[in-house]
Amino acid sequence: MKIRILEWLSLSLIASFLIIGCTKTFDEINTDPDALSTVPSTNILADVLRSTATQQGGDIDGYGTYAGYIVKIQYLDHLGGLVPSNNTWGNRWYNCYWGNTQLNTILDNTANTAVGNQKIRWAARIWQNYLWLYTVDAWGDIPYTEALKGYPDKGGILLSKYDKQQDIYPAVMDSLKTIADEMAAGFGDDAIGDGDFLFNGDASKWQKFCNSLRLRAAMRISAVNAPLAKTTIEEILGNSTKYPLITTTEDNAYFIWQGSTPYFEPWYDNSRTRDDHGMSDIFIDHMASMEDPRIASIAKPANDGVYRGFQNGPKVQPSPLSSISHIGAIYRDNKTGFTSYYKSCETYYILAEAAMLGYNVGMTAADAYDKAVRLSMADNNISDTDITSYLNGKGKWNNTKERIWWDEWVALFKENHEAWCLYRRTGVPTTNYPSLTSIYGIAHNDQPFRLPYPQNQYDYNDVQVKLAVKNQGIVDYSWGKQLWWDTRTNVH
Repeated sequence: MKIRILEWLSLSLIASFLIIGCTKTFDEINTDPDALSTVPSTNILADVLRSTATQQGGDIDGYGTYAGYIVKIQYLDHLGGLVPSNNTWGNRWYNCYWGNTQLNTILDNTANTAVGNQKIRWAARIWQNYLWLYTVDAWGDIPYTEALKGYPDKGGILLSKYDKQQDIYPAVMDSLKTIADEMAAGFGDDAIGDGDFLFNGDASKWQKFCNSLRLRAAMRISAVNAPLAKTTIEEILGNSTKYPLITTTEDNAYFIWQGSTPYFEPWYDNSRTRDDHGMSDIFIDHMASMEDPRIASIAKPANDGVYRGFQNGPKVQPSPLSSISHIGAIYRDNKTGFTSYYKSCETYYILAEAAMLGYNVGMTAADAYDKAVRLSMADNNISDTDITSYLNGKGKWNNTKERIWWDEWVALFKENHEAWCLYRRTGVPTTNYPSLTSIYGIAHNDQPFRLPYPQNQYDYNDVQVKLAVKNQGIVDYSWGKQLWWDTRTNVH
């Protein structure tokens, strides 16, 4: 990155304070002439991108466990965090609402100079929608239409109602389309600034990210709102010039970490002092059975040279810990590693599935699948020879959606929240562990359906959060209930 995270966030902190001096009457305020009276918009954007990467990139055994990737091998409390809390889950909730507040500050501060700040306003609005999609997919019904309206000039609404998921999704998708159409009209010569830690100020990459989010959202709801899913996907694929997508590894939406205190890549930072996590047996067993060459990148062999995973939820830890495969080097051993928000291979897995659904996407499911696999392999530094062997062998296209989903599951590793969404939508991996019991003693035959609402919602918005729980038919606060787009049967 051109500008170090530490330098920019330090400047943001300095810029947010004015030195106040005392006078005899306490009526006069002395202002430091060297201090900024407002925070530059690019610094605010930098802080939101960094805080999101910290919260989502820091996940290892939460979404990673629900998706079937990673398990605890030490301190086996894999379900202990599934209680209403202002830690972990509450921090991610807070990141959405505080992040949106900060991004609204960018929009408010540039409202009178929108023409000269077009690109950073697009980036702010796109990231707001990313946060909304992330949050609704994690919790289900959430405050949306009345959220962020506590100030008198915003409406003075302090106790926000919870909107239904099925209402939020079309609204977010419509917002993304509006932005996409604006960007398609052309860019000016204004700059996002050096606080763009995601795409280094390249507005064309933000444009691709915007349309790729539309693609992801459309496929997510394809089983429950097929008309909107189909029209959205076909509109995007029907005009690739107007609606470009992330289609190359160079365009991957990766947040690259600075690599010094306190801005180490989160998984690396965790590994410096802890050895709590190993690879899930269902993940390792699948890759081994498929002769998937990505296993050498995603995981490390155990101490005997064999790739070996561990179960989710046992009462006794493995001995020694090194008898279980750990997370692969490119994912955990690099202090300047990445947090992923969208990989180019995801575009083609979605197109492959869309083609299977009969949507007009301009290519066959087989061709899209082949492209997706090759891009995922490139993300994992796999040789052309090994890619060809896989595609001609166990990974060969078999004209089923299941083949797409299983390979996409492998490809989404480290994008754990998205993989958890894939599992809840498709049921892949079908080998995910059943018969789990929540902190409240309620038995389940599936992974958690959603996150528990944070404790501060019960402290400060008690009536509305309890109404949301009731309206969704939630019995177990830990597990929740299947989300709107989760149409699986016989799971509880």
